[in-house]
Amino acid sequence: MYCSLIIRAYNEDKHIGRLLEGIKQQTVKDVDVILVDSGSTDSTVSIAESYGARVVRIPSAEFTFGRSLNYGIKAAKREFIVMASAHVYPVYPDWLETLLRPFQDEGVALIYGKQRGYEGSKYSEHQIFHQWYPDASNLDQATAFCNNANAAIRKSLWEKNAYDETLTGLEDLAWAKWAKGQGHKIAYAAEAEIIHIHNETPRGVYNRYRREAMALRRIYPESNFNFYDFLRLTITNILSDLWHAAREGVLLKNISSIFWFRYMQFHGTRMGHRETSLITPQLRETFYYARERKKKDERKREVEPIRYNK
Repeated sequence: MYCSLIIRAYNEDKHIGRLLEGIKQQTVKDVDVILVDSGSTDSTVSIAESYGARVVRIPSAEFTFGRSLNYGIKAAKREFIVMASAHVYPVYPDWLETLLRPFQDEGVALIYGKQRGYEGSKYSEHQIFHQWYPDASNLDQATAFCNNANAAIRKSLWEKNAYDETLTGLEDLAWAKWAKGQGHKIAYAAEAEIIHIHNETPRGVYNRYRREAMALRRIYPESNFNFYDFLRLTITNILSDLWHAAREGVLLKNISSIFWFRYMQFHGTRMGHRETSLITPQLRETFYYARERKKKDERKREVEPIRYNK
């Protein structure tokens, strides 16, 4: 399958080279790579150009998540549009192949793939990735949940409904909600795995979940997150993380980050809901609730992973 691949970036020269190298090693060879740059002052653009990427520029003052995607997709030449954050990289050489495969079903509008953290990810971030991105694929999921850090859509459908440029986040969820409302399918491809690099401060975690909560209330006006939800979910997720970390023998080095990460996650969520009430039970569980998982639940693949230079 041919595809255009959109990368949104701002000062990502520490990470974007690994993503571009991973794209180069894919089994899908004919990839139209487009970098949407929002005013980088480092070497992000020159690195992307050295790999043959086309560069689309958006003024930093005009940036929103949805607008940058619309810029990139408008410039895309292919029907299948893959979206990847500049700070992710694929694990396997068939990442694009497995991500695009569900498009063989003409009813599928959007596909998103598995995400995992890197060795420097906070422990709670690892837990969230396991919670949101299980090992089993689902080619017709019940909810509109998805994530544009590792996803693909049909351009012909985007032409009917572009990304919402006014949202503070979750433009992917809003688009998927529209697609499901039109009778299309949302698919999850577990084999299409990427590593997602987040190295946020407590304030960064707070801001991310705050803006996403603000967007969630726009998308689902009936949603609500009160002080009781904040207390209950902060406590239950901290206890879950502590239990898993202790069972894995990594509690001491992660105990501090578990407390501040979960506090900032749900404090930001509560503040975001107050600034902009009943979310659907399935989406509520997907976004917020900790789930039990086995200690060694990673499904091994027979495909040899990409070997990157350090």
